[in-house]
Amino acid sequence: MSRIKSPSHAWPPANSSAPPAAARPSLPQRASYVQILVYLAFCLLILAVPLVIDDAFLLNKYARYLALGLAAAALSLSWGYSGILNLGQGVSFGLGAYAIAMHLKLKTSPVHTGAAGLPDFMVWNNVQTLPWFWEPFHSTLFAILAGMLLPVIVASLLGWFMFRARIVGVYVAIITLAMLVVTNLLFIDQQRYTGGFNGLTDLAWLEIGGVEFDPYSPTFYYLTAGCLSVCLLLGLALTRSKAGLILRAIRNDVDRVRFFGYDVAAYQILAFAVSAGMAGVAGMLYAMVLEFASPTFMGVPLSLSMVIWAAVGGRGSLLGATIGAILVNFMQGSLSETFLDTWQLILGALFILVVLFLPNGLASLIDMAGERLGRAPPRARTEEPAAAAPRAMGTFNTKQRG
Repeated sequence: MSRIKSPSHAWPPANSSAPPAAARPSLPQRASYVQILVYLAFCLLILAVPLVIDDAFLLNKYARYLALGLAAAALSLSWGYSGILNLGQGVSFGLGAYAIAMHLKLKTSPVHTGAAGLPDFMVWNNVQTLPWFWEPFHSTLFAILAGMLLPVIVASLLGWFMFRARIVGVYVAIITLAMLVVTNLLFIDQQRYTGGFNGLTDLAWLEIGGVEFDPYSPTFYYLTAGCLSVCLLLGLALTRSKAGLILRAIRNDVDRVRFFGYDVAAYQILAFAVSAGMAGVAGMLYAMVLEFASPTFMGVPLSLSMVIWAAVGGRGSLLGATIGAILVNFMQGSLSETFLDTWQLILGALFILVVLFLPNGLASLIDMAGERLGRAPPRARTEEPAAAAPRAMGTFNTKQRG
């Protein structure tokens, strides 16, 4: 058999202007870069708001929207990326709110405290000394850490019982909803220590390192926008990591992931706990912006509203869920001022339109824009098949001669 000589000509020609395929980023890589740029652009946009708006009332209102946006992003992490529908997200949100509110209540002016420095509602309920579990909240650091870690601990314990028992789907939603109702009733019942229906009111302003965070000041807005930006970027890093890939695989087919030897329960607990921690941060910001903490933060209506915000924005996107919460609350405030009697009908109609025409939420618009920006130019797409044709023909001729 004669030796087969390779073609004398090289393809593509040396003077070809098309860059090698290895030098060009693939379509998923370009889409990934666009996604990162979109997140960074959003963070810069919300941080730049005080540069163009100096109205104290508007800054306070926008800070409230951002705090709720963070709560929706937290739900998106567990629901959209992991397939865990948590109808009790208000538990983590409320625990964070009460943690920082307990600290600010102890820092309030003496006019709102008793002779021994007790919160006013404790004086009304004939409490003589400050309860032992209130004492550590004199520390600002302890209160902040408690607002983040307490929801994580509660979610981890609940998740351990659920996911180790392989409870999935609607049963997780029912258990988390029941947890929400029980926690809400517990905080209302313990009026001597939690303020009951009224909650914790007349809170002082947070002070860190000599800096006072007035809820109506640009300083507090920057605090809220900064926390949201950090949480979004950290959440994006998590979803783009190997753990995020496994979480999406669990969402799509949990049995297949378990068959490959992964500890499915551990990853589910991770997503559930991280989501709870983000919700705790959102609750702390929300309590500070409203200057009170209430059992309504742990109520069913607010928790279900978070689900709606995530669904409208896009539960499969942290940024989409955030934008959905901001837009829904902004529209709710605007429509309720203009259409006093029919604003709920208008808002409901908009929800229906989004569900019908954008099943993946508003985030699908961002994805479509990212695909258009990240798509390869037409010339590059037409050159690749042309370059592959001679190689295919050369291979075919070689086989024929062999």
